[in-house]
Amino acid sequence: MTIVLIAVVFYLLAGWLVMRRMLADRSAPAGFWLLTALSAVALHALVHVLAWRQDHGFDLHFFAALSLVGLGMAALTALYAAAGRMGALGVVVFPIAAASLLGYGLSGGGALRELDWRLELHAWFALLAYATLAIAALLAIMLWAQERALRRRQFHAWLGMLPPLTELETLLFRTIAVGFALLTATLLTGVLFVEDFFAQHLIHKTVLSILSWLVFGALLFGRWRYGWRGTKAVRWTLTAMVLLVLAFFGSKAVLELVLQRT
Repeated sequence: MTIVLIAVVFYLLAGWLVMRRMLADRSAPAGFWLLTALSAVALHALVHVLAWRQDHGFDLHFFAALSLVGLGMAALTALYAAAGRMGALGVVVFPIAAASLLGYGLSGGGALRELDWRLELHAWFALLAYATLAIAALLAIMLWAQERALRRRQFHAWLGMLPPLTELETLLFRTIAVGFALLTATLLTGVLFVEDFFAQHLIHKTVLSILSWLVFGALLFGRWRYGWRGTKAVRWTLTAMVLLVLAFFGSKAVLELVLQRT
């Protein structure tokens, strides 16, 4: 629990440093907050690795999965920041990662089990897809907020931390493309490796995931064929993400937290 608390403090400190840089000193180097964020990500990962090694299993109960997605989002945000893009994401992502890790620490963990390597591969594809597409959803919200502010000629301080509108839009669609590829791999490995969808309470999760995949796919096709952008792209992205959240965390919450099933 000590490592959890230290990681949470580092996450919150990194988020505060990013916000201060956004509102006060935008010319300040990103090195310190980025180092703080990377330290938090490393400690976050260590918490899960130690749990897996101690109990010789893979924990994917609700709070563990939520924490792993938060870890993926934080790691992707740090990667974007290191590349000189979208450090402002940290204001939202780092507190989310901190809350997800704290929830995992307070939950005490779930029943760990050994998974066949094929199911473990499917699980990793799923977690990476959710983390990547969650970042895409946040980028979509930022794109909407930036476009709205510029249209109303409201030049807020935080606008200076965002890349130009066209660059942000390009980053959004690249992130969606990566997440779509990961989601495709998730669905394919699920079809190939999961034995009984009905007995394992997976049919509703699969249907919602496929619907999300179709919406993301239609958005990417619309972007390529018709040049979709702006508000339309934001709406499609958020619709697909809502379906994906319902598919995984919605069904997981009902099964594990309400019905007490694993």
